[in-house]
Amino acid sequence: MKKVIIGGIGNVLLGDDGVGPYLALLLASRYEFAERVEVIDLGTPALDLIDQISATDAVILIDSVETDAAPGTVLLYRKEEILRQRPAVRMDPHSPALVDALLSARFFAIAPTDVLLVGIKAESCNVGCTLSEPVRASLDKAIAVVLEELDRLHVEYRRREHPREPGIWWAGEEQPLRLLSF
Repeated sequence: MKKVIIGGIGNVLLGDDGVGPYLALLLASRYEFAERVEVIDLGTPALDLIDQISATDAVILIDSVETDAAPGTVLLYRKEEILRQRPAVRMDPHSPALVDALLSARFFAIAPTDVLLVGIKAESCNVGCTLSEPVRASLDKAIAVVLEELDRLHVEYRRREHPREPGIWWAGEEQPLRLLSF
């Protein structure tokens, strides 16, 4: 049986950047997955992503992306396409490091065979916990893409008869963040 990680990447405090964790929790609330499938909120990983993806057969990551596409567009990137990108200059130790992690995992012979990045074009990554309307409108399409990938990998899942509360704690009534001054 394949070990699969479905991971949401992003900062939930920066608007559309939180679409990855949002979608991961939404998937886990609506679907039951085979025993070796783990659906997790990866937050904003750095090189610790290597530990998350190592010793897996397949990884499906969900994240906001910057492209020229219209906000809410769902784009797919396979491992080969991701690895063609040069590793980005990381400004701090918490910057996402997908290319770096995949290259390191490959070097240590612990890389997953299949990697799919489900990218959703962000409209706004301003401070706030609400997804924009175009990104919110793309959620069902992104879920369908994840399920199609599981079908391709012959990984079992089923829709929950009684979906659970997704536990998306940050997406409640939008309250403006106030900075404290001392």
